[in-house]
Amino acid sequence: MQSRDLDGNLLRGSLEFLLLASLEGGALYGLRIIQDVQNRTGGHFSFKEGTLYPALHRLEKRGLIRAEVQPSDVGGPPRKYYHLTDSGVRELSRQRDAQRAHAAALRPFLEFA
Repeated sequence: MQSRDLDGNLLRGSLEFLLLASLEGGALYGLRIIQDVQNRTGGHFSFKEGTLYPALHRLEKRGLIRAEVQPSDVGGPPRKYYHLTDSGVRELSRQRDAQRAHAAALRPFLEFA
């Protein structure tokens, strides 16, 4: 995972949340997930496939997402689309609450300057 001008250690904890949130609107394949995260964060988060696919496989192994091979929407070879499971929806909700609490706890320190 890469980001403009930020320490990668600060960002690693956001990867799972971002992937789950990206799939909240419906099934996406890898490249579309990367594009969605980049677009929704204004380019702040930029994933490489070497980071994305192992993370997706971990989420799938935990039962939070499910992969389904479907024909490409533009022709070519089939694509693996990922979508949230019911457990994934619950986990996203839990992580969203945790992210909000984390941001609220940081707010006094961010506004100090």
